[in-house]
Amino acid sequence: MARDYYEVLGVPRGADKDEVKKAFRRLARQYHPDVSQETDAEIKFKEINEAYEVLSDDNKRARYDQFGHAGVNGAGSGFGGYGGVDINFEDIFEVFNSAFGGRASAGGRRGGAQRGGHVRVDVTVSFMEAAHGAEKEIEFHRLEVCDVCDGSGAKEGTSPVTCPDCRGTGQIRQVRQTMLGSFASMTTCPRCGGRGTIITDPCHNCDGSGRRRKSVKMNVDIPAGVHDGLRIQSRGDGDAGEQGGPPGDLYIVVHVEEHEFFTRRDNDIILDYTLNIAQAALGDKVTVPTVDGDVELSIPPGTQTGKAFRLRGKGMPRLRNDGSSAGRGDQLVYVTVAVPTKLTEEQRQLFEQLANTFGETIQPQQERGFFARMSDFFSGEQ
Repeated sequence: MARDYYEVLGVPRGADKDEVKKAFRRLARQYHPDVSQETDAEIKFKEINEAYEVLSDDNKRARYDQFGHAGVNGAGSGFGGYGGVDINFEDIFEVFNSAFGGRASAGGRRGGAQRGGHVRVDVTVSFMEAAHGAEKEIEFHRLEVCDVCDGSGAKEGTSPVTCPDCRGTGQIRQVRQTMLGSFASMTTCPRCGGRGTIITDPCHNCDGSGRRRKSVKMNVDIPAGVHDGLRIQSRGDGDAGEQGGPPGDLYIVVHVEEHEFFTRRDNDIILDYTLNIAQAALGDKVTVPTVDGDVELSIPPGTQTGKAFRLRGKGMPRLRNDGSSAGRGDQLVYVTVAVPTKLTEEQRQLFEQLANTFGETIQPQQERGFFARMSDFFSGEQ
């Protein structure tokens, strides 16, 4: 059974023509088969058009209000293929055009001047170079404007000619047949690619492209404080643009080598430092390395493993987005107290004397020799 036309459009029976028209436009825009992703969009679109055909016509609407579908029997009978429906194509063209963002009457020209591509270069720096900054020479390949044809792509003494297909506009008009009729649209000319010109006699140096790949060497400044994986942008140093377009950018990706004993945590530098048991117990003044050179560090008596000493301002520079630095992090010196594994006889006697002063009775163990350990192994006493 056919649905009520007022229900299809979602309007009350007393709705005027403007309300009917607005409802039709909204629903047609939503369920147009060329736009909607719903599986039953085509069926709903047929219902919407059939309802609009009746309710937008005073005579048909009067018959429908009095006799229902029987009063307008055949109004949609010729709807197969959308050929039997009397539709106001100015209304539906407005719906169709807005559904496609206005592309039914205007196409964007994609050819002509285009920006060049970006280029990536990887550079490796030492930990110290990352801390203090450095100047590095890099070598890479990029597309540059052909120095023979000056970017035109045409052989010396010739020039590009107007494209005969689009007549220099870079676009061609296409007519599309749809269920609602014929719709015209503008698309990029396939012959000239939207440039509006074609090259009949290409430049021998660049094969008509107007650009040629070349090897480039340049010096770049690596700012102090860079971290591994940082990208530095050099504007305008990428590939040359097409047809006079602006160049792309160069991106320098920095890789920082590991250091022999320094590690990094954000902007702080971490150093593991080993003390012997006497230094830890009695305290000492020791010399520790930093990225700025050696400094003296005071170790208080009774220092334990895991104790951290902070050397303020001896870390990595804090790098801003503009490449400048704002202060520095710190260096953290983490202490490990090493217990000796081999003692001389004198050292052993001193430790035994020390143990007695603590009031502890200990039983010093002698390190077993190789043959004694092998004997234990074969006797099952290891």
